[in-house]
Amino acid sequence: MKGDLFIFTDGGARGNPGPAAVGFIVKDDKGKVLRKEGKCLGKATNNIAEYQAVIEALKWIKDQLTIKQPARRDSSGMQPSTINFFLDSRLIVSQLNGLFKIKNHGLRQLIVEVRRLEQAVGGNVAYHFIPREKNRDADALVNQALNSNIL
Repeated sequence: MKGDLFIFTDGGARGNPGPAAVGFIVKDDKGKVLRKEGKCLGKATNNIAEYQAVIEALKWIKDQLTIKQPARRDSSGMQPSTINFFLDSRLIVSQLNGLFKIKNHGLRQLIVEVRRLEQAVGGNVAYHFIPREKNRDADALVNQALNSNIL
């Protein structure tokens, strides 16, 4: 992986809490899709699902860096410059950017996991809010996962 990565994530729950799923799409700086994934979580809230989507994407990136460069990251171009996340949850983006406090203990644990994974992948990680209509592909992965695994 060389250059910037662009990751569109979404999470959702039917019932809040209720059956929940995540979806993420990873694109390179030329717009090529590197990974698309949707996954059921079981019972969770919308906010937990939004965080889990970021976590799942970061885990995938970490795994790719480990596979392609197990010893260390060097100037071979395997380290992405900037990892840009795009979410349609203004609350989660604001929390990830440190603008809002996180009062919920469960969410605080999830942000600790996000920060741990950010350190593991290295580089700059940026979180951006986008309108829901610009995140339809990630949302579709959430709904496909939920529809295929009706709980």
